[in-house]
Amino acid sequence: MFNYEKIKDILESQHIILGDKDRINFDKIAPIDQADKNSLTWLKKGHPKFDILAQNTLANTIIASVDNKDNLVKYSNDKVFILVNEPKLNFINIARFLFLPAPKVGIHPSSIIDRNAKIGNNVYIGPNCFIGNVVIGDNCQILGSNVIFDKTVIGSNVIINPGTVIGSDGFGYERKENKELEKFPHFGGVIIEDDVEIGSNTCIDRGTLGNTIIKKGTKIDNLVHIAHNVEIGKYCLIIANSMIGGSTKIGDYSWVAPSVSLLNGIEIGKNTTVGMGAVVLKSIPDNEVWAGVPARPLSEFINIQKKLKDL
Repeated sequence: MFNYEKIKDILESQHIILGDKDRINFDKIAPIDQADKNSLTWLKKGHPKFDILAQNTLANTIIASVDNKDNLVKYSNDKVFILVNEPKLNFINIARFLFLPAPKVGIHPSSIIDRNAKIGNNVYIGPNCFIGNVVIGDNCQILGSNVIFDKTVIGSNVIINPGTVIGSDGFGYERKENKELEKFPHFGGVIIEDDVEIGSNTCIDRGTLGNTIIKKGTKIDNLVHIAHNVEIGKYCLIIANSMIGGSTKIGDYSWVAPSVSLLNGIEIGKNTTVGMGAVVLKSIPDNEVWAGVPARPLSEFINIQKKLKDL
């Protein structure tokens, strides 16, 4: 069982214990509505059933927001609330530290590795992978059935989930006078910086003359297509089923929602949000939210929806 002494240094330094800290004992983690007395759980500040969950959960130890202190006092006789500014982040940190198994290390015997590949320390390459003449940094997890072609450079602490293809040719053709199609040769590669995670069955094409670049800390979901010469900034979120056209650039800290299509050659500014299912046909400035088909600023999109509703 884990107690307060085991987690106090993982928590925010300014945390507050509401209840008797000696009652903090848990050996598992669970959602608040599925927890038992031996579970550690967390409670979202704005949850619509906040009071019901706080009262009825069987968990003895709940991480919650300091903003809800006054609401939680009445439940603290038989429960302990650890109050912090960021409940979810604190829960994640404890769960990772106490319950996440150590990463695997080594190369599965069924994988094929180019003899010229440069592979860092503490790397795991799972079953049925093909790894070309690439560079892979330290502490990477390359899970099963991945294909990584030549001229790919992967930083440290990168996770690539199963079934992903990185560094294949992009879809580039030029039509000749006789209407036949001539393939544009691809001489570039793919650069994936540190701390990136790539979901299952995602495809990242290599560049034509330059490189396709995924910058530090970006997270890419399952079933995403990233075309040649795309550049995605730092700490972006690219969600499932999105399609990013060739040579498009996405600024740092941006959010691309599920099933978004981005036209080739446009620029998405920093700190932008592109809403679910949007089709983006032109560049978006920094710090804006766009939605719709075709995509437009959110305020404009909402006004159009209101007018359509009134027809």
